[in-house]
Amino acid sequence: MNLNGKKVAVLGCGRSGIAAAHLAAAHGAARVCVFDSDPEAVCHDATVELIAGAGEKEAREFAPELVVISPGIEADKPWALAFTCAGAPIIGEVELAYRYFGGRIIAITGTNGKTTTTALIEHILTQAGRTAKACGNYGYPFCEVALAEEPPEFAVLEVSSFQLETIVSFRPDVAVWLNFAPDHMDRYAKVSDYRQAKLRIFENMTEEQISIVRVGEKLPPIKPKVVEFSAVDGSGLLRYEGTCIKQIDTTVTDLAGTALAQTHNAENTMAAILACRAVGLKDSEIVPTLGSFVPPHHRCEFVVEEHGVLWLNDSKSTNLHSTEAAIRAQHRPIILLIGGKDKGLDYTPLLPTMQGRVKLCVVFGQIAEQLERTFGGQYDTVRVETVPQAVEAALLRRQPGDVVLFSPGTSSFDQFSSYAQRGTCFREAVLTHIHQQ
Repeated sequence: MNLNGKKVAVLGCGRSGIAAAHLAAAHGAARVCVFDSDPEAVCHDATVELIAGAGEKEAREFAPELVVISPGIEADKPWALAFTCAGAPIIGEVELAYRYFGGRIIAITGTNGKTTTTALIEHILTQAGRTAKACGNYGYPFCEVALAEEPPEFAVLEVSSFQLETIVSFRPDVAVWLNFAPDHMDRYAKVSDYRQAKLRIFENMTEEQISIVRVGEKLPPIKPKVVEFSAVDGSGLLRYEGTCIKQIDTTVTDLAGTALAQTHNAENTMAAILACRAVGLKDSEIVPTLGSFVPPHHRCEFVVEEHGVLWLNDSKSTNLHSTEAAIRAQHRPIILLIGGKDKGLDYTPLLPTMQGRVKLCVVFGQIAEQLERTFGGQYDTVRVETVPQAVEAALLRRQPGDVVLFSPGTSSFDQFSSYAQRGTCFREAVLTHIHQQ
């Protein structure tokens, strides 16, 4: 991409937007300006030109020759389209970084498990002596990695459907497809639209590249070679049996005693092993690294065990599929804390998974009334407003041998700025109440 002398508009002044502005400037753009529709938007980097509170008028007046859009902004809406008045193409931050990154790319997508798998692949590569950076939707913005004085050998790139909407030529060396389930129905008109956005990860790949895919995903025909794994049906090149990952009848590794032994993390581990094999690592380099891996916070994270009751923080669960996986991974009676923002999802598909596992539902947040109607007919259900109140309700009803599973099943934006803030609130409420007893 030749940016010499061109005028570039970057939409969104978050970290990825600022990184995109720096990368464009470093490659010769004559003027790079960051635009944000929020009049209170602030950029703490004095080298970046920011226009806060920008409207369609400012967009047309600037008339850029290239538009780089942040993933949280929809490219087909009037505000973004106003920047294309002079015929400028719209690309995403991931696409811009791809044009300038000279290393190899392992890209990970899926409804759930992306972040843990991304972090694990980075961990394996670095522990095995390679240079790698987790980036994209987790870790660093991809543009920051592409701009580094000494870029890593590998970009381990978590890519969301939002980021894949705006690719053009992006092509990873290895693509990991973990799973698919309905999500983000506040952004997409149909589930098929969400699925098509995620499928774009394979769009530019050829027979020379490799895709790592969970068994049963029913993908359309794709060009890269497909290597499968499964933790549930015993098929695929790698499968999970007991606590062991196996290839045919040979044990590749035993996850007992690691942080990866639950079924959902076993699937993430199999995907990571296959991705690292695909870029040339041997099992003798991969397996010794697994025991030292600590999953990112807020993913079925241990909080405390008190009086025989286990408390788990799964605040990263922002959709039904993630909560379903968390429920299936438990082997104790569950007190399920679930709720948050209304994303237009139907929660009735959870009911069969809950059967025989969940003893009490504590529902909270904007969607609490809907959840009370959905679960109340079949399960003992308590409705509250806030996360601390949900913790109090669980404390009153817990019994030795239970697990209190905080797995909200939707996004946090009704009461919190992020799932991390929500998870921290849960953890603090649990520890505060327990210490007061």
